[in-house]
This record gives sequence, C-alpha cells and structure tokens, in this order.
Amino acid sequence: MTEMRVDAPALVALAEFPDTTPRGIAGVIARLVNAGELDVGDRLPTVRELAATLGVSPATVSQAWQALSRAGLIESRGRAGSFVRGAASARLAPRMRGMAAPDDPVRLDLSRGTPDPLLLPALGPALSRVSVRAETGSYQDEPVIPGLASVLATSWPSRAEAIVVVDGALDAISRTLDQVVRFGDRVVVEHPGFPPFLDLLDAFGAEAVPVRLDEHGMLPEALAAALARRPAALLLQPRAQNPTGASMTIERAEELARVIRSSDDADDLVVIEDDHSGLISTEGDVTLGTWLPDRVIHVRSFSKSHGPDLRIAALGGPRSLVERIMARRMLGPGWTSRMLQTILLDLLTDGASIDAVAEARRQYYTRQRALGDALRARGVPVAHADGINLWMPVLSERSTLVQLAAAEIRVAGGTPFLAAANGSSVGGTTRRASEREFVRVTVGVVREDAASVADALAHAAQHLVAGGY
Repeated sequence: MTEMRVDAPALVALAEFPDTTPRGIAGVIARLVNAGELDVGDRLPTVRELAATLGVSPATVSQAWQALSRAGLIESRGRAGSFVRGAASARLAPRMRGMAAPDDPVRLDLSRGTPDPLLLPALGPALSRVSVRAETGSYQDEPVIPGLASVLATSWPSRAEAIVVVDGALDAISRTLDQVVRFGDRVVVEHPGFPPFLDLLDAFGAEAVPVRLDEHGMLPEALAAALARRPAALLLQPRAQNPTGASMTIERAEELARVIRSSDDADDLVVIEDDHSGLISTEGDVTLGTWLPDRVIHVRSFSKSHGPDLRIAALGGPRSLVERIMARRMLGPGWTSRMLQTILLDLLTDGASIDAVAEARRQYYTRQRALGDALRARGVPVAHADGINLWMPVLSERSTLVQLAAAEIRVAGGTPFLAAANGSSVGGTTRRASEREFVRVTVGVVREDAASVADALAHAAQHLVAGGY
C-alpha cells in the first residue's frame, strides 16, 4: 500500500471542524476513517501543524490523537508520525480482531471480558502441593484424574454419561462442532452472541441461524422458527451470557427443551452449552440436559472463576459423542496436563480457594448492581445482568467508543457480537439497518466509583460526536 501524507489544509478541506475540542476533533477524524475518506496507512498531519490550522493549542490536538489511538483508529509510529490504523494481526479470526483492544494504556479498560485478577484464588498454595514429577504412565491412560472426575460428576448440573477435561471452553466447543457439523450445515446461535462462536462456524463452513434473547436467554418462539431450518446444532450460554449477562431460568430451559423435543425438524439436533461463568454466576445451575440428556453437551469452564491461563474446561454428555470427541483428540494433544488437572482439583476442594471464589461471586454481583442501577438512574436502559459483562444500548457505537476513548475509558464495540444478516458488513459481521446499537462493558473490573464511571458511560451512550456517523 502506498503511503499518502495528508497535510492539515487537505484534512480541513475534507471536512468541517465545528467543534474544536479534543472530542470534536476526534469525532471528525473518526467519521473520515469510517467513511473511507482517510485510508489505512494514510499519514496524518503533525499535532502542531493541525493545531495551527485549526487555531487551537497543540495539547488539544494531542488529546484528540490519543483518543483516536485508544479507540483503535490511528497509531503512532514515533517520529515517523501518526497513521490510520490497519487491520489487526491475522493470528486472530475476523470477529476476534473486532474485539481486540489496542495496546495503548487507558485509565479504565472495560473491553476485555476477563475476570478481575484480584478476585482469582491464589495459585501458590495449589502449586506447592503439585507433584514434582509427571504422573502419566501411559499415553492411553484415562484422560481425567480420578479425584477431579469425582468432583466434576458430583457438581454436574444433570446426569452425564461421560465427563472429560479439555483445554478451555473454546477447545470444547470446537471439538464438539467438529463431530456434529459438516460444511453447509446450519447452527442456531444467540443474537447477540459470542464472536468466536461465529468465527468457528465460518471456519467449519456452517451457516449461523440467529435467535434473539430476552433477560432469560433464547426466546422459545424464535427458537421454534429457527428449528424449521433443520439445524445440526444449537449453541447457547445458559448463564451470564456474553455479551448480555442473561441467565436462563429453569422454567425457560424446560420450555426450550420442550420446543426441541416437539419439533419435527430437530431429530438429530445436538445442543452445546457453554457455562463459562458458572462458579461466579449468582443464578443456579441450569442445563437442557435435564430434559434432553441424550443430545446435550454441557461445557463448564473455570477461566472466569479460577484463572484464564489455567486453560481448563470440563465437557460432559452422552458417552457415544464424548468418546468420539476424545478419540479424535487423542490424535492431537491427547489429554489435558494432569499437573494442571491436579492444580484445578486442589482449587476446587481447598477451603481458602472455595471462599475466594464465593467472595468473587459476591463482588461481581455487587459491581453489576451498582453500575447497572447508576446507568438506569441516568436514563440508560440496561437490563439486569449476571456475571461480569453488561450490554449497553447507545445512540452510536463508534461515537461511544471515541467519546469514551477521550475520557481514557475503553469498552468493546457491539458489532462483532451480532449474528444477524442484512446491513453493512463490519469485521465479518453484519448489522440490520433498523437494529439498535450497543457496546459491551466488562463491569467485573469496576472496583470503585461506579457513579463516575456511569456518568462517563451514560454521556457517551446518549450523545453523538460532532460530525455525526
């Protein structure tokens, strides 16, 4: 790509700058980037050059540039100048690229969907109790250590014929899809839903069939309509749904199971449940496996409760399907490290670790309630949510990201979470023209001062940056 330098007079010729505050300047530049009038790789004017042209201080333009950088629209290359930012590294799938946050530090990063590290149980005691020797005597040993197998079976939300351990929830989802979905198959997904699920379906050559949600999860009547398309699988999050924070009630789960059981088009449907926040959810265990044990794969991850870097999740369901998944896995990684399994077993049975997870659950509930109540008091109609994320309606997604970046706050744009078709494509996802816009806020890391955070979020949600979008 040929680099083009855009000097200050040329930039001013492209658009008017009616508001020369940092937020107003950032808004105009953001609009030019979004409209394609500034191309990826274009070199922007220097801070002093644009400041002189607009008749403002260099500090004002510098703050605008910082806000655009935090929003991921431009990047600084030191003395070479500031440039319109290109796409993220190809190591990430399209929607995951849309979720990726820039590396620039901000005052408050609410974009990542990760747990508060201060609320994770301490690993030191568990590590000190792990054997210094690997315990695997054979490559064909049982994939789950007996103690962990017993704890998982006792705590499972329904009777599962087989439970195994894999390398995180996405590993479990991917391996299950690999066994039940063929190229061209349809898969029912939540709308909005978790972006990596949609990227996975693209990788499998499958078609996503979106089903809308309310505060209790998938709408039964919408699921019934989706089943008429004869999907091979259904992907859902029973608790603390990402991004909305919705959790199914037992009544809703039973109703969804009834819809599936009564459908003539769902005879071979496999339900895949991602219970990624189970141990920090304030809602009770729930699974469609209670009513559909022969067709539900339930996945329980320990990343949110015990640490993302443990990379451990448990997968349970009908023995025939679980054994197919594990047989294929034996031709790859084989099993999850038994040393890691031993650490998880220690964390699940040690009193101090159990207390730490219980305290995290209480803290997340308190933080959700504090920020949610504060936003509703400021006129932002957010739904009550479970877990660590909150789905916030906004007048303009891009405007909100830019305004919050100016306040050194980062949230995740809502577009990558959308599975619906028809509208303009962004990062492999499309938005319906009439659809309200949202951003995802990771409430779980708002440790204090919910009122001032709500002030900033509400202001950004309810206003447009000068220049419009």
